[in-house]
Amino acid sequence: MEFFHNVNIDFLGKKWYFLAFSLIFSVAGLFSMLFWHHIPWGVDFRGGTLVYVKFSHPPDVNAIRADLDRAGLKDPKIQPYDQPSLNEVLIDLDVRETSEKALDQGKTKIIQALEKNAPAGKTDLNNASFLAIKNYLMDKDPMHLGTDADQKYTAQAQAIVNLRDKVLGGVLNSLDQLKGASGVDPAVAAAIPENFYLSDFGVRNVEIVGPQVGGQLRTQAGLATLYSLLGMLVYLGFRFEWIYGVAAVVTVFHDTLITVGAFSLTNTDISLTVIAAILTLIGYSNNDTIVVFDRIRENIKLMRREKLSDIVNRSINQTLSRTILTAGLTFLTVLALFLFGGEVLRGFSLALVIGILIGTYSSIAIAAPILVAYQDWRVQKGKRPMAMPGKAR
Repeated sequence: MEFFHNVNIDFLGKKWYFLAFSLIFSVAGLFSMLFWHHIPWGVDFRGGTLVYVKFSHPPDVNAIRADLDRAGLKDPKIQPYDQPSLNEVLIDLDVRETSEKALDQGKTKIIQALEKNAPAGKTDLNNASFLAIKNYLMDKDPMHLGTDADQKYTAQAQAIVNLRDKVLGGVLNSLDQLKGASGVDPAVAAAIPENFYLSDFGVRNVEIVGPQVGGQLRTQAGLATLYSLLGMLVYLGFRFEWIYGVAAVVTVFHDTLITVGAFSLTNTDISLTVIAAILTLIGYSNNDTIVVFDRIRENIKLMRREKLSDIVNRSINQTLSRTILTAGLTFLTVLALFLFGGEVLRGFSLALVIGILIGTYSSIAIAAPILVAYQDWRVQKGKRPMAMPGKAR
């Protein structure tokens, strides 16, 4: 299938427009990384505490931020989590202590910040632990069990927790939901309101990543990217000529800089999945560049007396239909992932959307002009034009 027949676009004639475009976005991203938002590492890399909170109603992120600010939790990162219908948010706190204390600290801070109009002397059942519920039942003994109380009330407390967390997804909307619930005795359901009330939220889970682990992950991510670039340089230098490897590495560096710069400009967290997407894009961009390079090499054998710029232009035009077909289909796939994949995949899909656009563009507008620029430089210096590229090895 071909979209274009006998197309003849002067891509190299527009190289200065391409250069201006790349410079604008590269410099903007670089300035953001150096002076504005810096590199917005996610909790995987910088360390911190993640608190997953479920609400009984659609959460208002601005109201949550205001509540946390009043409680002294400055500049938390708050974002909707999972499907909107689940009413869940993910709160990123800058609490980096790697201990059980940090887990309790993060949970307690969120609960204290979001609790409103709590009745004096009562405990929030939506955030009460299994042990707190059991201890209350043991003291109250609503079933009048006497010596057999421990085992029975353990089962009753577990039934309440299962109803809240497994059946209702983490939040009870009414204490009346305990009545007739599986495993909950009517006497227990009647006694619970005496000591418990319901807030409109529940802390589902708390996760911590220590700063030392985050630092190690940053180092490993950087090394993975560096090794991929070096491997690409060696492969293309062996497969074609060394200038082809240099051109491909410069192109991929350009793609990575713009992609990371876009994350910095939008202040979107760079997580482990984003790094995986960037490494995927390095391979994708490299593959697209090799297709153009391979056609250049074939045409050099057939068009020995023509200028290199004409050969490169002809090669890009000949592969343009293939480029648009493959890149377009891939782009539509990742765009659907970005639009419908939810918040969990938002960073990953955003990196792919940006990277595919920039990677396709750079194969035409960056990689090929580097070859011509190097050839022109050699001619200006009075050196023999490079073998472009001779034979395949």
